[in-house]
Amino acid sequence: MTTYPTSIGTCDASSITVLGQDLATDLMGKVGFTDLSYQLLTMRRPTSGQLEVFEAVLVALADHGLTPTAIAARLTLLSAPESIQGALAAGLLGGGSRYLGVTEDCGRFLDQALAPARVDDAVPTDDAGFDALARQAVAARRAAGMFVPGLGHPVHKDGDPRTAVLLAIAESAGCRGPYLRLFEAVGRVVPQILGRVLPLNGAGACGAALCDAGIPVAMLRGVALLARTAGLLGHLAEELRRPIGQDVYDAVDRATLYLPPD
Repeated sequence: MTTYPTSIGTCDASSITVLGQDLATDLMGKVGFTDLSYQLLTMRRPTSGQLEVFEAVLVALADHGLTPTAIAARLTLLSAPESIQGALAAGLLGGGSRYLGVTEDCGRFLDQALAPARVDDAVPTDDAGFDALARQAVAARRAAGMFVPGLGHPVHKDGDPRTAVLLAIAESAGCRGPYLRLFEAVGRVVPQILGRVLPLNGAGACGAALCDAGIPVAMLRGVALLARTAGLLGHLAEELRRPIGQDVYDAVDRATLYLPPD
């Protein structure tokens, strides 16, 4: 008989088991949702520092206003008010390279830059070393005609307010590791290479912080979506209380300019 192994959860007539623990007696009321989420992702208990950083990232990514993902969720609810799951899914499906995906993109960029140093057991130990590695990584990215993820923000032109706070939390929690240090180095060397100052954005900082907190790179966008789920639910709850979806649709409809096909 074919078997389908899982270590996440199972149940029988009298109990539910999650990660080897009894859900009702070992977890409920004793383990927070953030702690459990970390365990589900990594299959291990977080340290207090890792948990603090993970929690800070979830808060940092929960909402950023009426972004395309929030608008998509609200308009889907307008179209299908009986389907809260459809509206939520619509918002989550919009998490891509421009919104939310930067967390993953930045983490991958930093991970790729650090990979050769890890193989050679030569990860930098001082700012000068990280600056040299950052110059190499940014120059390679530029030579390939690609953007450096984690730089700049369409709204926070003079600096993302989340970045400094997240760096301070990671430092205090003992989780300012090679990813965040390389990310900071990128911010220092970019003006020399690109000829202009671009602030380190919060989404990129979140990617670096999650990597230093032990979250696998492949799960970074999932964490961003986990955080944004709370924000989208907030938008949907507000849409039910004080709807704007119909007004948004009406504004677009009234402003539509039909052009004959070429």
